[in-house]
Amino acid sequence: MPLARTALYAQGENLHVAVWPGAKRITEDITRFAAKEGRSFFVSVSGLMRKSDYPENTPHLNVLLENNDELIADGGSCVAHPDGSWVLEPQCGEEGLYEVDLNINDVFAERQNFDPTGHYSRPDVLKMTINKDRQHTL
Repeated sequence: MPLARTALYAQGENLHVAVWPGAKRITEDITRFAAKEGRSFFVSVSGLMRKSDYPENTPHLNVLLENNDELIADGGSCVAHPDGSWVLEPQCGEEGLYEVDLNINDVFAERQNFDPTGHYSRPDVLKMTINKDRQHTL
């Protein structure tokens, strides 16, 4: 969702928290990429899902689970630095509470190198309009 990310960057996002389905294969690339692209800290929060987490009355449960390992979703919670390096590498296979220290000055330092919505964004050539009106489903 490049345009959605750009809209967040343009609003001055310094910390992005994403909740993903729990899988390292989802978090390990996009977390680092988005942190580096936006020059902000990026936190991915992911859960674990085991076969035993499904209710027994789930329709077609045996078909849904027959080709899966016991651990269907392995987690992958992680934190990336604004330069794209790991602050906390993807945590997989076990539940946990993770704590990291972040320095906001790291965001500002990285934006000195590249600011995706600063002058590099070429506002003389490109324009994005964001509809901030509350939407209704009537």
